[in-house]
Amino acid sequence: MNGAAPAGVSAAFLWLAASAGALSLLTPCVFPMVPITVSYFLRHATSTRRRALGSIAVFGLGIVVTFTVLGVSVAALVGAAGLMRFAANAWVNLTIAAIFLALALNLLGFYELSIPSQLLGHLDSATRASETSDTSSALLMGVLFTLTSFTCTAPFIGTLLVAASQGEWQRPIAGMLVYAIVFALPFSVLAAAPRWISKLPRSGTWLNRIKAVMGFVELAAVAKFISNADLVWHWNLFTHDVVLAIWVALALITTFYLLGAFRLPNDPPLPPRAVSGQRPLPHVTAGQGIPALLFLALGMWLATGLTGGTLGTLESFLPPVGGAPPAVNAADVPAELQWRLNDLPAALAVARRENRRVFIDFTGYTCTNCRWMEANMFSRPEIKVAMNRFVLARLYTDGDGDIYDRQQAMQQQRFGTIALPLYAIVDPDGKTVTTFAGLTRSPNDFLSFLSSGLN
Repeated sequence: MNGAAPAGVSAAFLWLAASAGALSLLTPCVFPMVPITVSYFLRHATSTRRRALGSIAVFGLGIVVTFTVLGVSVAALVGAAGLMRFAANAWVNLTIAAIFLALALNLLGFYELSIPSQLLGHLDSATRASETSDTSSALLMGVLFTLTSFTCTAPFIGTLLVAASQGEWQRPIAGMLVYAIVFALPFSVLAAAPRWISKLPRSGTWLNRIKAVMGFVELAAVAKFISNADLVWHWNLFTHDVVLAIWVALALITTFYLLGAFRLPNDPPLPPRAVSGQRPLPHVTAGQGIPALLFLALGMWLATGLTGGTLGTLESFLPPVGGAPPAVNAADVPAELQWRLNDLPAALAVARRENRRVFIDFTGYTCTNCRWMEANMFSRPEIKVAMNRFVLARLYTDGDGDIYDRQQAMQQQRFGTIALPLYAIVDPDGKTVTTFAGLTRSPNDFLSFLSSGLN
């Protein structure tokens, strides 16, 4: 069987894992853990340097191991197929969108989400009770920290595991390891210098700004998850351009916020009015101005996607250009590439009538690698010319319905995998000619695959 090997653990996937770990640090469940972590390691500050470093290592290891075991266990329990089906469920995506919306409004200061003080007290008591062993107490601290923050970090972990389900078994393990290491690193640094960290201000304008920026980022995630439901239910409301326009607006709103153009509920009040009735212009520091310029640049770059430009890897997280695909055959829909959707028998019938081969695109509604290939590979003129020599069939395998179950089962039985994307070229009788698995950034490799399917 020809074609590329499965994508495995790619750099893009590891970057996604690292980004998810970084974003998880700014969820509401994490902030209350800072004073407990500081307090714990301050109690051990008098230990020898070797014992202190050992405790720090064990603490970080507790976080990494717990997150990794939790994530991999979920992946093993439901399997790749279960994760893919779960990820494409419209209600699941709307639920995750609601969670992110709740977290965003909390970070923007509209209300307060916090871990119950009683639970924090029990956590602190548990670590004190284990102080007979630095190793065991540090490990317990890391484990309890992870479990306590899991409520807020679950959406990020879920997103990561869904991405992992589109590849090989190594991906959940590698992804959760990278996620957990990034998540644990700041707290390991905090543990290494508790006295210095304890002198940092607990709150103030700087923290409000960080939380607000993350709130706007999480609002961007809300639009993404709603667009997933839109794709499954064929609303055609949260299309590629609509989601992108929301992201552009959020980038500009963040820019104006950082420049002091408006305040959020948790921010300090504006300076009092002068006698003239005018407030003095806000003083913009470097800590405000530089991030503001970055978000302004981000908004301008995103806006290029609304005028026909492509956004590279970011296209993976946007709905396909043209909106949600129809639920039925779309051969009569004007498009540069004419796809027969979820109807392989019809595609084979046309292939027999016209003596052509069939290009099968096994794809998914929430498959990020599929979106990247559609936006960055299928859009290339030389690729379009080659693909138009085939009868094109696009089969979704992660929707809600019997047809998606049958198409996933057929993919697994005939090609031995449910990984997405998978491209197969078959003759008019349905016999496999060649396959190509996963994402590639090389047009030459994909052209070679298409050419081999024509010979």
